[in-house]
Amino acid sequence: MTTEKKVPEGRLNRFVRLAGLGARAGAAHLLSRRVDAADAAASAAAQVAEVLGTMRGLAAKVGQMASYVDGFVPEPQREAYESALRSLRAAAPTSSPAAIRAIVEEDLGAPLGELFAAWDDAPFASASIGQVHRAALADGREVAVKVQHPGIDRALASDLENAGVIQAIVGAVAPRELDAKRVFAEVRARFLEELDYALEAERQRTFAGVHRGDPAIHIPEVIASRSARRVLTTELARGATLEEAATRDERTRRAYAEALWRFVFKGNLVGGMFNADPHPGNYLFHPDGRVTFLDFGCVEPLDGARLEHGRGMHLAALRKDEAAFARHAARILGTRGGRFEELSLSYTRRCFEPLFSAPFRVTRAYVRGLVEGVMAIKEQFLVKDSGFVQLPPGMVFLNRLQFGFYSVLARLDVEADYAAVEGAFLREAGLLE
Repeated sequence: MTTEKKVPEGRLNRFVRLAGLGARAGAAHLLSRRVDAADAAASAAAQVAEVLGTMRGLAAKVGQMASYVDGFVPEPQREAYESALRSLRAAAPTSSPAAIRAIVEEDLGAPLGELFAAWDDAPFASASIGQVHRAALADGREVAVKVQHPGIDRALASDLENAGVIQAIVGAVAPRELDAKRVFAEVRARFLEELDYALEAERQRTFAGVHRGDPAIHIPEVIASRSARRVLTTELARGATLEEAATRDERTRRAYAEALWRFVFKGNLVGGMFNADPHPGNYLFHPDGRVTFLDFGCVEPLDGARLEHGRGMHLAALRKDEAAFARHAARILGTRGGRFEELSLSYTRRCFEPLFSAPFRVTRAYVRGLVEGVMAIKEQFLVKDSGFVQLPPGMVFLNRLQFGFYSVLARLDVEADYAAVEGAFLREAGLLE
């Protein structure tokens, strides 16, 4: 069930709300030591979900990530927070029908009745940047129309001006002690791109081209004549949620896991780009093992040395060549020896365990171990002579992909031969003999 609410836009207003969240979370932590710990955590989590949902923008993205990435929320509060924040994935607060109609008509340059043969004012999905409405074209095709929340551009600008908000985002995917100016610039660029639905439409068509002919991967067709900067119209797709998919039989869950792996890493290694927003709401699961992929707003390009050494790491993992893997990993991370390099390479190697040890079952414990590995690396930042180096450009969102994507696979809880999946599409692309 969705609730209609206006996006708070002012910088001070949004900052005060975020500060309030910190106080609530702190209170929940203190109360968790008492008998009423469960009730305290549940109450605080519900308030956090409500505020983050109302704020939308970057704040809601933090809540979305906390709802499914294992290790993001401390274990004693995990169940309460995941339950409350899960609503942000599928039913964030919505914007008014009149405001949404006004944006559609302004961006597409015609009355809504001329643009669509049918229009449902009640959105069937709402997220941090926009909400989605069912509609129909004159030829009878059912479509999904994603429209930005009114004022979300100003809200996002306010968040980006609040260093604390940016640090909350970056802290979830990269160490805060890194070169803040450069890391924030990278985060800013990616999230501001999410406001440009014309760019998203272009990327969606590109991803569809990379995966064309794959019977297990479905990417909805973009309707260019009904899309603009704040409006994106695609064919309507239906399917099961991740929670529902996780209850299917083992064979079907394995097909889902293999399709997810192929989508992510074929996009990376063959297409030279990755979709850096792997939260569960972006996937729809079908009974025959197919997966529909949605939302191409946050995409990171991969090229040059990053693509070269990224491919080198994957090829080395497929060949079980530990030495070659370490060489490529050191090059892509730019390490220079010392304890920092040792921990960074060890952590990176653990991220590739699904290839080295295929067939492999990605579990929630495995994902939590990766998050803990990042914490161990962070401890070396201020240690003298640890060999610490800044994270190379373009690497911030790779951790977001790793944690988020693996957390999705962990919910499917199935063993799959990811090495065989990857080897097949690399051979097809001429990248593996």
